[in-house]
Amino acid sequence: MLSSRLTPFLAECCISSLRKSSSTSSFSSLSQIQPWLFIGLGNPGEKYQSTRHNVGFDMIDAFAQSQGVVDGVPVLLAKPQTYMNLSGESVGPLAAYYKLPLNRVLVAYDDMDLPCGVLRLQPKGGFGRHSGLKSVIYHFRKNREFCRLRIGIGRPPGQMDPKAFVLQKFNRTGRERIDSAVKEGVDILKMVATKGLTEAARLSNADQKYKHLRSDDLQD
Repeated sequence: MLSSRLTPFLAECCISSLRKSSSTSSFSSLSQIQPWLFIGLGNPGEKYQSTRHNVGFDMIDAFAQSQGVVDGVPVLLAKPQTYMNLSGESVGPLAAYYKLPLNRVLVAYDDMDLPCGVLRLQPKGGFGRHSGLKSVIYHFRKNREFCRLRIGIGRPPGQMDPKAFVLQKFNRTGRERIDSAVKEGVDILKMVATKGLTEAARLSNADQKYKHLRSDDLQD
């Protein structure tokens, strides 16, 4: 069970997923099989639901609805409730609480540098222009050696402020692409848990490379 100091940082659906994992494969098994910690970045609250900045939350929700244990591999799911720019304040203590090495932590987040609906799995990297990822790295003691599932949302049109762009909801075409990407992302996360990051990245990135989705004309 989560300690009382961590539960405020996690969404209810993700806590229930951890409990589901416990009932399916006793939580004591975590000492035998090293779990994965999948974290989705976003902003809590109804105001931010379905916005571009919350696709990390969408990914975790979809995985939680899918299953809690993947072929006997325990998977912990988390959605930080500290708001995007302070994501690391909950993510750092959470990884430390479960004594997980960073190569068993995966962070899913929105990425403007990928076309809308395109996914990219990476073993490490920087934070680019993403403040939430920057916070995570800071609270991992500036260690960047953790896995990432980048979820493309495309770039803002014209001179639009990127901060305003990420807080907007998708138009119909963009939403369809993201919904499809989230389904694909669930399968990718399952591969990470069962096949390992290297093999999952080899298979998924090759497939995503040829999706040829357009990043323009996604505004109403």
